[in-house]
Amino acid sequence: MSDVTAVPTHCPYCALQCGMSLRPTGSPELPAEVVDRTDFPVNRGALCGKGRTAPSVLSSRVRLTEPLVRCPDTGDLRPATWEEALAAVADGLSRTRADHGADAVGVFGGGGLTNEKAYTLGKFARLVLGTSQIDYNGRFCMSSAAAAHGRAFGLDRGLPFPLEDIPRTGCVILVGSNLAETMPPALRYLTELKENGGKLIVVDPRRTRTAEQADLHLAPRPGTDLALALGMLHLVVAEGRVDEEFVATRTSGWEAARAGAMSHWPEQVERITGVSVPQLREAVAMFSDAGTGMVLTARGPEQQSKGTDTVGAWINLCLATGKAGRPLSGYGCLTGQGNGQGGREHGQKADQLPGYRKLDDPAASAHVAGVWGVDPESLPGPGRSAYELLDALGGDVKALLLMGSNPVVSAPRAAHVEGRLRSLGFLAVADVVLSETAALADVVLPVTQWAEETGTMTNLEGRVLLRRRALTPPAGVRSDLEVLHALAGLLGWEKGFSAEPEEVFEELRRASEGGPADYSGISYRRIEDEQGVFWPCPGAEHPGTPRLFLERFATPDGRARFVAVVHRPAAEETDAEYPVVLTTGRVVSQYQSGAQTRRVAELNAAAPGPFVELHPRLAERLGVAEGERLAVVSRRGRAVAPARITTAIRPDTVFMPFHWAGEGRANTLVNPALDPVSRMPEFKVCAVRLERV
Repeated sequence: MSDVTAVPTHCPYCALQCGMSLRPTGSPELPAEVVDRTDFPVNRGALCGKGRTAPSVLSSRVRLTEPLVRCPDTGDLRPATWEEALAAVADGLSRTRADHGADAVGVFGGGGLTNEKAYTLGKFARLVLGTSQIDYNGRFCMSSAAAAHGRAFGLDRGLPFPLEDIPRTGCVILVGSNLAETMPPALRYLTELKENGGKLIVVDPRRTRTAEQADLHLAPRPGTDLALALGMLHLVVAEGRVDEEFVATRTSGWEAARAGAMSHWPEQVERITGVSVPQLREAVAMFSDAGTGMVLTARGPEQQSKGTDTVGAWINLCLATGKAGRPLSGYGCLTGQGNGQGGREHGQKADQLPGYRKLDDPAASAHVAGVWGVDPESLPGPGRSAYELLDALGGDVKALLLMGSNPVVSAPRAAHVEGRLRSLGFLAVADVVLSETAALADVVLPVTQWAEETGTMTNLEGRVLLRRRALTPPAGVRSDLEVLHALAGLLGWEKGFSAEPEEVFEELRRASEGGPADYSGISYRRIEDEQGVFWPCPGAEHPGTPRLFLERFATPDGRARFVAVVHRPAAEETDAEYPVVLTTGRVVSQYQSGAQTRRVAELNAAAPGPFVELHPRLAERLGVAEGERLAVVSRRGRAVAPARITTAIRPDTVFMPFHWAGEGRANTLVNPALDPVSRMPEFKVCAVRLERV
């Protein structure tokens, strides 16, 4: 069979949304095979192991192919017809609403849902259910960066420039990102940066495969990235490296931000972070002396109870040195989930309407209500953030509809969240596999996967992409849009919830028109013709916006805003009882909660289970040998996994990947303390003790 039959599409995993093509095989065991797609500019044909093995999850052996309903007599899930399953969901949601009010029904979405699904889910929650209680797992991913972006620039788009600009800048500071394992095809941009003579500074408490590529590796204690950025800004001021003209003409708020930085002198920052003063000075010189530069952050500095201020401090460094709002310079967030960018733009967040509009903005509500044909006063107000919503399950929130998420593994304080899910009066889950969360549901709805449906995604650059359906889904499977269409009908909404992706996208275009994330000029045809279209794109003749802020920032006065911040400790510091810092993250062969990748034999062979990474000095003090089972205990619970001993981590820190359920579930341990602005939980730092098992 020739490559002509292959359908161009995109990888189902991370926010790179690498281009690939799929060729149907006709085999139920492996329904499609991946064909290289070299024309897509983001990955230029390169794929990681997850992308290459993605068709394995399409197999009927590993995925759901019929609805499941919990039997009241046995308590087990049993096969059911779609009619029975949908009726049970409609009954569970409507009964809860009638008995306890609209806000007793919750909706939880996901950063992997297409733009069409995220848009429809938010609309369904607010119109059909009338509930304010909707949020999504992307709150656990980029929310601190999004909040800081909005505060400083007036607009949040993960990268305000395309990836292709990175190799052409003078210096990149990469903070809390291990691109070599989380987004392997993107590592080439850093390799090309160095080949072009640019410098790379990596900030990470572990010497990762990415840090090994750096010209300078700074290894701060987890939770001290804010102090590190402030210390660098202090030196920029003290050494006369401020771009005074840029600060005067294109920013506001500098004096207060400067005062905050000057209270963090280098020796104090060395004591807090463990990064030496000579290293601080070297980093400042490397970044300041480069004619152009970028700071890129990921989950390391963002998943903290002070994540918004931490990202804000790195933005302040960019602004003070004139490295923002100019070609080949700026601050960017490396968005994680496949549609982490689009998923936070179109209405599945607690405080948000399509087009990145704010729900408490009367003009925004009026515009979207006009598109939906309802009274703006009928729209519920903002609800709880993701963790707060999960924490309320079984209390104020008595029923939950969940799509595209697995919080039993991915949520902070996961054992507690699992308990809240179990306490619900009714739980319905739509998923492609029987995840740990789906296994708790009263009704499980089997839905189509990336290769079996058409829809748009927005990658970390703000490039809106089109996934084309390449395969016919199994007979017992329906799309999420079909599910919401059917449920809306059963709950009294005969119109307004199309199951056709392109029809939904056309409505999304109208709903987003005039908003910060304006998609009104984007169409399926344009996306195909142009290899994606960058938002904002406010009209059919508009070329899209690959590079933001070159003329002005998206604030009322066009100036970027410094935000005065000061260092504060983590919500939970180490002490005699819990003397070690735990940080968490990913490995190259698994993705997020592992619900899909843990079902792929090749990926499991490479990464079969959890582990605890610790320094030889710490291992010696504990008397722990390589591979020995080690218990990690926090104030919230206990996880057990084999020890992995390495000099690549600080002696006061241990690392666990968070992809696994069971006794090695890392998120059992982490602290749900929330950032006051973004409501991001503190995944990246908590106090633990280690015990031999």
